[in-house]
Amino acid sequence: MAVSSTPARSPRRARGEGQWALGHREPLNANERTKKDDDPLNVRARIENIYAHGGFASIDPADLRGRFRWWGLYTQRKAGIDGGRTAVLEPHELEDEYFMLRVRVDGGQLSLEQLRVIAGISTEFARDSADITDRQNIQLHWIRVEDVPEIWRRLEAVGLQTTEACGDCPRVVLGSPVAGVSADEVLDPTPALDAIVEQFIGNKDFSNLPRKFKSSISWLADMPYEINDISFLGVEHPEHGPGFDLWVGGGLSTNPMLAQRLGVWVPLAEVPEVWAGVVSIFRDYGYRRLRHRARLKFLVADWGAPKFREVLETEYLKRSLVDGPAPALPDKPIDHIGVHRQRDGRYYVGAAPVVGRISGTQLAELADVVEAHGSGRVSLTPYQKLLVLDVPEERTESLVTGLRAIGLEARPSTWRRATMACTGIEFCKLAIVETKARGQELVARLEERLGDIDAEITININGCPNACARTQTADIGLKGQLVVGPDGRQVEGFQVHLGGALGMAQGQTAGFGRKLRGLKTTAEELPEYVERVARRYLDGRTEGEAFAQWVMRADEEALR
Repeated sequence: MAVSSTPARSPRRARGEGQWALGHREPLNANERTKKDDDPLNVRARIENIYAHGGFASIDPADLRGRFRWWGLYTQRKAGIDGGRTAVLEPHELEDEYFMLRVRVDGGQLSLEQLRVIAGISTEFARDSADITDRQNIQLHWIRVEDVPEIWRRLEAVGLQTTEACGDCPRVVLGSPVAGVSADEVLDPTPALDAIVEQFIGNKDFSNLPRKFKSSISWLADMPYEINDISFLGVEHPEHGPGFDLWVGGGLSTNPMLAQRLGVWVPLAEVPEVWAGVVSIFRDYGYRRLRHRARLKFLVADWGAPKFREVLETEYLKRSLVDGPAPALPDKPIDHIGVHRQRDGRYYVGAAPVVGRISGTQLAELADVVEAHGSGRVSLTPYQKLLVLDVPEERTESLVTGLRAIGLEARPSTWRRATMACTGIEFCKLAIVETKARGQELVARLEERLGDIDAEITININGCPNACARTQTADIGLKGQLVVGPDGRQVEGFQVHLGGALGMAQGQTAGFGRKLRGLKTTAEELPEYVERVARRYLDGRTEGEAFAQWVMRADEEALR
């Protein structure tokens, strides 16, 4: 028998995922190369010393479409470019010579001085724009690079910043808008949140992560804790007392995943150290080869919670964490809208703009109304709403009236209370459809046709698949896309997700919305569609049945 002389093949080596801890330090894509060439935080000096003087044309493209984000700056979409061209045009063809500027409001807390400064910047430099985001930020538009140094000077003079408001770094840290005042809060996490921001935001140890990193810290379940990269949620340990339950690996976009509990109890004093340990794992083990797999959720999904905890304890903390129980959830979801008593006997009042759309003029008026009613601060929520804190009981009704006079409703309809929208095609280069104006129109039409209802139906409107407005976790989630209209031509529309939810209260099961084959609506037909489905739910629900529960048992025809 002849013997082959062909040598045996060695096993194929697994392709590296760009994990630094495994020795894969060479950049594997353009984004990683940009970060390696120069730490993005260094671009501030060029903005102040070169670009603010030379104008938009003087900006290096690697800074413009990359490093600027670490200082909260994105080029905004050029007006007049329809959604059908979003994925076709090059970045320089989509962008205008103006910027969106994101102001970090870690924990959501703003003093009246800070509120007035943001209002002044909005009216002087941003054409009166000032949207409240679902990450507790304020977003300004129409910003010129020439004005950025002066804007920074004004913000930082009152303790605000845009540092790492965007980019592959730790974004704003969400915190309860009623931290320190809620009658239901056992332990105020503000010291830990402040320590994280002071020690680690703008710190070059964490300025080059594989992708963005989202955090939340709250005693109350008033944060969407299941969809952050890391969340600390208040819990009572039977032996050690109040502390925080740790969740990691949540995120939405095109591959939605819910965070996983690590099963540990973290005392307040150790929250910053544990936070830094989790971020370090992401920095060192996160996947950097492909951008679409570079979020922490993919690493957690591959490792599983037990291994993630083991690496955190053995490699980063050098100690074991205490096992802990799951947190107790409230009877119903918390949104803080309306009039509520604080632990000190004063009150807070939560009010809703429509889909987060507000203006610098309104913010200035808000500051005047708040001051006139004996309060010195407001806070923002992760649902595009705002609260006025520390109001004397006898002034609450007058405050409700004063807020209504400037377009902020403390007793909103279900529709106004529970509808959110992302930035959309008006300013965002990734968007395919309009969102803010559609959301405002939708709320107005539903209020006119259905009035207020004795049920909550959340509606989240997104301009593209990236789920900035948390499309998959709403009762009615609307993902913007082009659809075929009645005349056979493509028009703006939405793919519909139904029955999504997060585990924000007892009895709620977290899950992503139901997608029926071909269930889409044009933007023009959207109000009629939502009204139709809402009426069917109201007519067909059983006692106490939530919309998401009804969706799971309803036949497909009822959902179309």
